[in-house]
Amino acid sequence: MIEVEVEDEAWTAALIHVERISREAAEAVLADRETTGDVTVLLTDDEVIAELNRQFRHREGPTNVLSFPAAVSARPHIGDVALAYGVCAREAEAQGKTLEHHLMHLVAHGVLHLLGYDHMTDAEADEMESLERSILGGLGAPDPYASEDAPALDDQ
Repeated sequence: MIEVEVEDEAWTAALIHVERISREAAEAVLADRETTGDVTVLLTDDEVIAELNRQFRHREGPTNVLSFPAAVSARPHIGDVALAYGVCAREAEAQGKTLEHHLMHLVAHGVLHLLGYDHMTDAEADEMESLERSILGGLGAPDPYASEDAPALDDQ
């Protein structure tokens, strides 16, 4: 089950179907990886993400997406993914992407982190990006890394 919690109404103001978009992206990752379990997607603001980033990653300021894998004992809950509206909206605009496609990408990226994927090395990044391209292509979204302005993701 994918639960989507909209904490910042800017998300629903910008995307009417924000819950469906988030749910479909998360479900696509789980289906692609033949995994079952529960995921919570929190759609919040930059202030909340900045606090989570400071508290759990010891980094200052907001980031686009954070992933919090659940302990094995919490199964079937796999973990939580939190996204900051302001950061995501600014990135989408700067990269010439729709917010919808950027949200799909970041939800998929966050759920892959919950499943143990990472991008700390070039090989890990290549594998994760390949999975993201495949999953997003299945959702009808363009390659998120096609833009020269697409930054390396500083999340987790």
